[in-house]
Amino acid sequence: MRAEIVSIGTEIMLGEIIDTNAAFLAGKLPELGIDLLYVSQVGDNPARLHEVLARAWQRSELTLCTGGLGPTEDDVTREAVAAVLREPMSVDPAQEAHLRAWFAGRGRPMVERNLKQATLIPSARALPNPRGTAPGWWVERDGRVIVLMPGPPAEMTHMWDAEVDPELARRATSVLVSRTLKTNGLGEGNVDERLSPLLAGTNPSIGVYARRDGVHVRIAAKAPTREEAWRLIAPVEQQARALLAPAIWGEDDDTLPAGVGRLLRDRGLTLALMESATGGAIADAITSVPGASDYFIGSLVTYATQAKIDLGVPADTVYAHGVISPQTAEAMARAARERLGADIGISVTGIAGTTDVEGQPPGTMHLALADATSVRTHSYSYYQGRDAAKRRAVTEALSLLRTYLVGGD
Repeated sequence: MRAEIVSIGTEIMLGEIIDTNAAFLAGKLPELGIDLLYVSQVGDNPARLHEVLARAWQRSELTLCTGGLGPTEDDVTREAVAAVLREPMSVDPAQEAHLRAWFAGRGRPMVERNLKQATLIPSARALPNPRGTAPGWWVERDGRVIVLMPGPPAEMTHMWDAEVDPELARRATSVLVSRTLKTNGLGEGNVDERLSPLLAGTNPSIGVYARRDGVHVRIAAKAPTREEAWRLIAPVEQQARALLAPAIWGEDDDTLPAGVGRLLRDRGLTLALMESATGGAIADAITSVPGASDYFIGSLVTYATQAKIDLGVPADTVYAHGVISPQTAEAMARAARERLGADIGISVTGIAGTTDVEGQPPGTMHLALADATSVRTHSYSYYQGRDAAKRRAVTEALSLLRTYLVGGD
């Protein structure tokens, strides 16, 4: 089945909101064996919306629309679909009764303008929306389907899960499933080269993608049933794991903080941090995982130089080598471990800002990991803005920890 997504709303075109609905739907369609060919964004303009929907009706068997189902004058999605299909709109008594009951149950008056949310065309049936006042539409005619869903993500995702996905799943003639292997410590080209014996296949297919937390390998297969698709994936996944081990740290929805957390828990080790340039971001990532208190002691956020010294970093080290140096990072890691009584201490000091410091460019980071007997360091310089610098430092710190825990160099 050929599909496209149409995201509707002038606020999208003005950059006031990010179109997360399209990304959500795009991620769901492959599981149903549906091929997404087009994604469009259009404002609340009747003429332009009519143009986009008319084109979608002609070229796609399934069109998923989000937005423009509110009660205001500029919510014109229903009207545009009715115009494209040349079908009259009318108020559906059942939908009107439901809408009036919704307002009455909340002790709020319903203005007549809300009645547009109770309208249907002959080819449409209403899709319930328990999270809002705007029902969706399932429009079906001439072997084609247009689905209208509300714009607010909480309403849209619920309608998708409860109404749209089950209906499309019943009609599916094939499904696509995938396994994502997540690696760290190997470049994108290195991963691709290692997997070269497997890349010629088309079902399953393999894709290699660089991500913030490393390089991901997506193995996807299409078959009439999920069971058959997984049988196709299994031998290829086994070969890929053999080619990439031990760089694989997780799969599918796993996160790097969760992965290193499992390793710490399995080994009965505890962790403490001293963070400067990241301002507590590493601790935030680690504590995003449920149960992190099993292995995470705490973090000392020492942004000021004197704070580092007060918490155990030797002043001689700081003044001899500079605040932003591998030597200071080593001293910070030791201080974190000793001050908080952890098995492992990790530190970061660097430049997240836009100017050179101590003769080093923006994006320079020095990280260290200390245990009872040794210290290892990792330094790099890469800058794409303050937020990106901090995010990368978090990933590098977690990668340093993971490499240590699996016994790597």
